[in-house]
Amino acid sequence: MNAILHEDFLFVVSEEAAEKALLDVGQGLRRGVLVPFLGPGLVALQAGERRVPAAPEEVAAALHLRAPAPSRIRTNMWSVAQHIEQRRHRNTLKAWMAEIFSAEPQPAALHRWLAGLALPLIVDSWYDGAMRAALGDSGRTDFASIQGITRAGEVRDIWTRIYGADGNATDDPAASTAATILYEPHGSARPAGNFLVADSDYVEVLTEIDIQTPIPEVVRDRRGSLGFVFLGCRFDDQMLRTYARQIIKRSKGPHYAVMSGAELTRNERRFLIANGITLIDMPLPDAINLVIGAEPAPEPSDGGALRTS
Repeated sequence: MNAILHEDFLFVVSEEAAEKALLDVGQGLRRGVLVPFLGPGLVALQAGERRVPAAPEEVAAALHLRAPAPSRIRTNMWSVAQHIEQRRHRNTLKAWMAEIFSAEPQPAALHRWLAGLALPLIVDSWYDGAMRAALGDSGRTDFASIQGITRAGEVRDIWTRIYGADGNATDDPAASTAATILYEPHGSARPAGNFLVADSDYVEVLTEIDIQTPIPEVVRDRRGSLGFVFLGCRFDDQMLRTYARQIIKRSKGPHYAVMSGAELTRNERRFLIANGITLIDMPLPDAINLVIGAEPAPEPSDGGALRTS
């Protein structure tokens, strides 16, 4: 089947066209002109028994078991977290999130493959720390992670914290020149248990994010020459759409998202259209196998433009 341009102008590729697009994506990642934007859906690809939640709804359920939330908010992670923070204190919420994500990270094959590439930027939007673990397991020391942090209890006007490859927090500006920047906009369980998860965590962030203040300068600088590939992501909540849109703002493109076309919500479809993201309609495990198996390609004479159809 060839690429299909829908009436609402969502560009979708499936079957043979999807396979071809994914080979291009794999080559773009190898060349460092595309970078990954990783979501919680990758948890399901980990070997063995799944030990951490693979979606915000699962985090909401795990928190609800610890402190029952009203039925109207029970499936919304951000609202359930806010409910706990208001009634049990921030430290309780942080401790429970650390407990929920306490299992040792289990990088999937994709994480390990990405760790071996010279990627200037990786965005990991989940809390489990699998991508950071893969970078550490690879023996690399030329990476740094920048994590979003809650401003609750902060006396400084900061939005993020930087961690070196050794896991220690640093204020050294040189960390921002690391070969690979792992950007974890919602925080991570490791190395320090930073979690943006309650509605209150996002009040100031969402006020400022349109002018890009909460997004690290190094991310803004590097994205200008990059396209993004969304893997394991959904955009069925306004918070997720807002963050993704602002992170890829002013980037070069092209952008791709591996998702099931049949499962798209109306808001997800609108998000993809508005941001010029090509939908690759294929099951995530099959898509990743194709990406990882993409053969290296010679540097093209046109400066690295990817085919998009």
